[in-house]
Amino acid sequence: MRTERTIKCCFVGYIVQAIVNNYIPLLFLTFQRSFDIPVGKITVLITVNFVVQLCVDAVSVLFVDRIGYRASVVIAHLFAALGLVLLPLLPSVMDPFAGILIAVVLYAVGGGLLEVLVSPIMEVCPTKNKEKAMSLLHSFYCWGQVGVVLLSTLFFAAFGTNNWRILSVIWAIIPIANGIAFLGAPIGKLVAEGEKGFSLSELFRSKLFWVLALMMICAGASELAVSQWASFFAEKGLSVSKSVGDLAGPMAFAVLMGAARAFYGKFGEHFDTERFMGSCAALCAASYFMISLIPNAVVNLIGCGICGLSVGIMWPGTFSKAAASLRGGGTALFSMLALAGDVGCSGGPALVGFVTGIADGDMKKGILSAVIFPVLMLICCVCFVKRNKQNSGNNV
Repeated sequence: MRTERTIKCCFVGYIVQAIVNNYIPLLFLTFQRSFDIPVGKITVLITVNFVVQLCVDAVSVLFVDRIGYRASVVIAHLFAALGLVLLPLLPSVMDPFAGILIAVVLYAVGGGLLEVLVSPIMEVCPTKNKEKAMSLLHSFYCWGQVGVVLLSTLFFAAFGTNNWRILSVIWAIIPIANGIAFLGAPIGKLVAEGEKGFSLSELFRSKLFWVLALMMICAGASELAVSQWASFFAEKGLSVSKSVGDLAGPMAFAVLMGAARAFYGKFGEHFDTERFMGSCAALCAASYFMISLIPNAVVNLIGCGICGLSVGIMWPGTFSKAAASLRGGGTALFSMLALAGDVGCSGGPALVGFVTGIADGDMKKGILSAVIFPVLMLICCVCFVKRNKQNSGNNV
């Protein structure tokens, strides 16, 4: 079975996911100024995006196997494109915040389905090393984020931020094209013929699943608590220009996160996954302290970049560990892990926004509050290392 087309479509699928999650955050201050939307409502946009995605994660297990992966992934791209096309149109014909919110809901449906579908489609492609392939796949989310930030910044510099509506429609071309490409891509079966994947009740009875779910929550929260607010934080909190803020904040974050995933994709077999992830979690906590506790803008921005480097392996590493530890998990496993990840993606930025609000707009305090997530990830990794030692001792 020719899978090159499928693999390329999966790579672009994560670029679409990056557009969905990272384009609007570049416009937060623009929305605040143009439509007089307060920070509290801006936080709602982030939260709704990921709440809708996690709801889609939860219900996808009920229909994905019935209608098939191909139909599901094409529908995902359709919703992503529809949200991006309506984003510039709806605020002009109705209450601006309500219009933006509707567009967010639509593309969040697409984003949620992509999170459930792309990783398992990639998982069944015949590759030599599944962990390396998964890390490489997730690195394309980072390169997509880099592209979104860099190209959007160049567009705004050349044509002005007021023309963000045009750029939104341009970004919609990518999910439209990739959805069409998926129509002819070969897609394998996640569970072999004659076998049955885990039911939700079987999955929920597994203690290992709940530890992995907690790790996914921490992975999503550790990443998004900084990346979703990086542009706003750099531009307003550090008093730098929008171009500098976007390049030094979210783009540096994405480049280093992608570099970490690409590095692990190439050399991952030389490392113990749990120890490597634990070290990254400790580095992530340190980066949060750099951002929030040191009164120096340059150090704060360096901290944003280090955070991107440290969170790179958390999400794909947990996915790979789950696929290896709970074989035959099927759609239920990937759906529930995606749900857990999106709980973190929603909860991390929401916590930052909430604490920032009650701290009179001090975003450093908001980001400091989210350090709990990399700390929990570190604890989970330490527990896995101890578990592996016990298993090794029992096998001697």
